[in-house]
Amino acid sequence: MSAADFSLYFITDRAQSPGGSLSGVVRAALEGGVRAVQLREKDLGGRDCFALAMELRSITSAFGARLFINDRLDVALAVGADGVHLGAASLPIREARRLAGPRFLIGYSAHACDEACQAEADGADFITFGPVYHTPSKASFGPPFGVGALKMVCSRVNIPVFALGGVKITSISEVLAAGAGGIALISAIMASSDPRQAAVSLLQTIEKHVQSSR
Repeated sequence: MSAADFSLYFITDRAQSPGGSLSGVVRAALEGGVRAVQLREKDLGGRDCFALAMELRSITSAFGARLFINDRLDVALAVGADGVHLGAASLPIREARRLAGPRFLIGYSAHACDEACQAEADGADFITFGPVYHTPSKASFGPPFGVGALKMVCSRVNIPVFALGGVKITSISEVLAAGAGGIALISAIMASSDPRQAAVSLLQTIEKHVQSSR
């Protein structure tokens, strides 16, 4: 079994929540079946990030879910998170592995095929690739890469690839058919008025595709 033993990778952004606390949204998503959460609140300093990560570590542990911290390896190690999610401007993957050990999970945000291949070679356990579709949160990367680029990346690496960027419930089958091991998303849960039901619906759609592909 892959170390990335989940099909839905929920990434936080409390600015997108229509109301309520981030921990409340995360708890609701976990109640809906989510088993992997990435804390990604880039505006927080180390102390505030640590405090929020501690809170989410307690919640995710209660559900047997994995917790990843975006970029901050120090915070991830301090709270006993399952892993860290890195990018091009982060600590290099090899250094993170040296510091954290072999059982610690490392995700990586890739935006090109060569970058994805290099991340695998450096020791990443899984990658997110995108934006596959249009999404305001990834506008800085230019036009969406499309499903064709996703399919190419999936064919070139042997670690799980999570499709990221504008993925909606109606496009889940398309990205999974392209070879993605799962989906990574923010707004589909964060911006939902019912995060629990959003998670349930997303996971049911993933499972339906998996069953129909057997």
